[in-house]
Amino acid sequence: MLTKLDAKLKWSALSLCFWSQVYCNRLTTAANTSSTLTERKRDMKEDGLNLQDFISGELSEKSMWEEYRGNLKRQKGERLRLPPWLKTEIPIGKNYNKLKNTLRELNLNTVCEEARCPNIGECWGGGEYATATATIMLMGDTCTRGCRFCSVKTARRPPPLDPEEPYNTAKAIAAWGLDYVVLTSVDRDDIPDGGAEHFAKTVSNLKGRNPEILVECLTPDFRGDLSAVEKIALSGLDVYAHNVETVRDLQRHVRDPRANFDQSLSVLRHAKKVKPCVLTKTSIMLGLGETDVQIRAALKELRDSGVDCLTLGQYMQPTKRHLKVEEYVTPEKFTYWEKVGQEMGFVYTASGPLVRSSYKAGEFFLKNLLEKRKTEGATVAAESN
Repeated sequence: MLTKLDAKLKWSALSLCFWSQVYCNRLTTAANTSSTLTERKRDMKEDGLNLQDFISGELSEKSMWEEYRGNLKRQKGERLRLPPWLKTEIPIGKNYNKLKNTLRELNLNTVCEEARCPNIGECWGGGEYATATATIMLMGDTCTRGCRFCSVKTARRPPPLDPEEPYNTAKAIAAWGLDYVVLTSVDRDDIPDGGAEHFAKTVSNLKGRNPEILVECLTPDFRGDLSAVEKIALSGLDVYAHNVETVRDLQRHVRDPRANFDQSLSVLRHAKKVKPCVLTKTSIMLGLGETDVQIRAALKELRDSGVDCLTLGQYMQPTKRHLKVEEYVTPEKFTYWEKVGQEMGFVYTASGPLVRSSYKAGEFFLKNLLEKRKTEGATVAAESN
């Protein structure tokens, strides 16, 4: 079942969410069909790729991928053209309009809208498997860090947290009737615990309203504060996610200086230590200049640290002020890394050009895995009685 699902998702680019931190209060129409080619080129030069650049009108055929002769590795002074495997149609699921309207009414922040995800309709609509998923942003729209791959605005002291947000967010999500929700946030180094208590309250409020919903928390590193990690790991969540973002040797080049590979590993290890049954998850962007040797070494370190689930996706330059794409990795190469991940023993490896940390295919698999564990646990408990 999983193999068939993976095969289908590889070629139809099912359920993708771009790893940008973006917000509902700045909603725009992503696919502006009235834009001229000249305007689009100008906008791309200034702001990077937008949704229209990923729309082909029909799904790209694999034969087109193999025949592509454009440059995949950047030369000095060059800006790479988007290859055909990063173009896709936008399916609209049956719940899409309902969730879109609800977002406006509830003023929830999501990663999905202004990130202009090519498959937003499939994620929100539930697709073939009717597993509607949303990624909700907590703690505002301003980060205290300035990673070179991320376009979120930054400030030393962002606005204070909304104390009602954990309650209001849980109430809104519960009303949606979702099966799986991802809670994520900006970095808030200005707060003593980095916002860990805020995360934990949101999870506990949500689980109190809907014990059956599966919750993934995609957290910051909390400056290595393991007590903050513990608060969230013990909050009742099902999946603890934290992204290492890139290979060890590129950390200083790609991430804010306050982040590093060892600190991220310690977060993932501690979450597993304090709650062994929790699934841990991380994500790596490819195309930033990393080598195969560096990727393999990073995967080994992650697996040795007990990380269960892994996603690998293509880095996309959000604006001209951010790191340039050094290479567009082919779908075949992503397939290779997926196989490597499986061989290393990751519970789940999602690897593809448009895969992101909140990849719905992974969530669908995790949902079934977690439900299986619950069933097995109930069986063991019944037998012991």
